[in-house]
Amino acid sequence: MSATAEAAPRTRDVLRHVLLHLVTPLLMCLGMGLAYMGAFVTPEPNDMPIAVVGSGPRTQVLAQTVKDKAGDALDVRTLADREQAVDALKSLDIAGAYVPDAKSPELIVASAGSDMSALAVQKIFTPVAAEQGVPLKVTDVAAPVADDPTGQGLFFLLVAVSIGSYASVAVLGAAGAGLRMRVRAGLVVGVSFAVSLIGAALAGPVFHLAHQGLWGVWAMSWLYSAGVLFIGVGLHTFLKRWTTLAMMVLFVMLNFTTSGGLFRPELQNGFFGSLHSFWNGAGFVEGIRGHLYFGGHDLGRHVVTLLAWLVLGLLLVGVAALRERRQRAAAALATAPRAAADAREAQEEEMEESVAV
Repeated sequence: MSATAEAAPRTRDVLRHVLLHLVTPLLMCLGMGLAYMGAFVTPEPNDMPIAVVGSGPRTQVLAQTVKDKAGDALDVRTLADREQAVDALKSLDIAGAYVPDAKSPELIVASAGSDMSALAVQKIFTPVAAEQGVPLKVTDVAAPVADDPTGQGLFFLLVAVSIGSYASVAVLGAAGAGLRMRVRAGLVVGVSFAVSLIGAALAGPVFHLAHQGLWGVWAMSWLYSAGVLFIGVGLHTFLKRWTTLAMMVLFVMLNFTTSGGLFRPELQNGFFGSLHSFWNGAGFVEGIRGHLYFGGHDLGRHVVTLLAWLVLGLLLVGVAALRERRQRAAAALATAPRAAADAREAQEEEMEESVAV
């Protein structure tokens, strides 16, 4: 048999192998496009809560007029006085409040909650004031720090902590596959601690996003990172080379888009808005946001969200440990060729995950 005839099947095998591995990046491309463009390209109000301040027939008529023009885009309510409006803004119950006045109408916002929501509310009420022929005064009762003027620094902190966490899963899952699960779990604790320190350093002394409350930022970073890592290490036992794709779906495609770091749920469609209520990225961003700017408002609920994801990760690791224990018992009866095949498969997984990350 000629050398050419022998090489032809090997070429086909290699090509088939390459094409199979290309499925992962192509699915990532499709998923990232659908998630990011679906969530961010056309932000529109969706039942956005706003308020008109005052009492009496004129206030009711103005509120109803705004509601009739906006339809389902706005949830328009009335509040008795300015103090109630400020309290509602600092509790993140509304995105903005309009205070009618014949000479100086005022719009009250809290841009630390969402700069994009504040701008959206301003676009709604600027024409209302213009109809009176007077300028609109905008008052920000909860502005972000000067080092983070748009308040979007917390979103990019989420990106940094997430990448450090899910990229480490490839290492712990593939390169550390020969280690017992309890050893990998110990490494998860250490890696998540390191990631949280990096996150705290970025939020504090490096970019000054947190002028106070840095210990709280560090603690939530550790909770979030540990949850991502435990879930990833647990999934790797079952998904192998597909773990990276699963992590991208869970902690990038669905996570970043629903976190509220760029657009809060009132500027997104129902799908992304609903995930915001329980996804871990939203718990991270909203928890730190409430901790830094809103006096710890709803902090307990967001910490519970992070803890729930951490518990889910611990359960996955526990189930994975049982699975691996059974596999080791079965492997004791396997032949040497099978062990060699497993070693080649593990090497391929490590290569693919490294390229994907």
